[in-house]
Amino acid sequence: MTPDIPRFHLAVPVTDLEAARTFYGAVIGCPEGRSSDRWIDWNLYGHQFVTHLVDRTGAIEAHNPVDGHDVPVPHFGVLLTVDAFHQLADRLRGAGTEFVIEPYLRFAGKPGEQWTMFFRDPSGNALEVKAFADDAQVFAT
Repeated sequence: MTPDIPRFHLAVPVTDLEAARTFYGAVIGCPEGRSSDRWIDWNLYGHQFVTHLVDRTGAIEAHNPVDGHDVPVPHFGVLLTVDAFHQLADRLRGAGTEFVIEPYLRFAGKPGEQWTMFFRDPSGNALEVKAFADDAQVFAT
């Protein structure tokens, strides 16, 4: 990890730690770090991501319309290269993951053109994965 590149730390609640281990480790391919019987640290593309075991989640079922789709809110995710995006989409499909929004090209031909997909982990946490052909477009207006 390069010290001058900021990394985020994110923690999410999960109701089944072994299901989280299978999903984030085997399906998404995140290397596992430290763990206990109540939490697991993951390397989510260079970011520290932690799944914490809880008795139940207080998931909010809200959506926001974006480009003709109902985007789940809240959600979290990562920005990948276009190749890594499609490789992960193939892994998710191969594992039988149900997509909230299937992988597609959003804002085609407009500022911020991006590949995007939404799916949920076994505890219902919504994830978005994006890929920009041109990283200079990440904050395009």
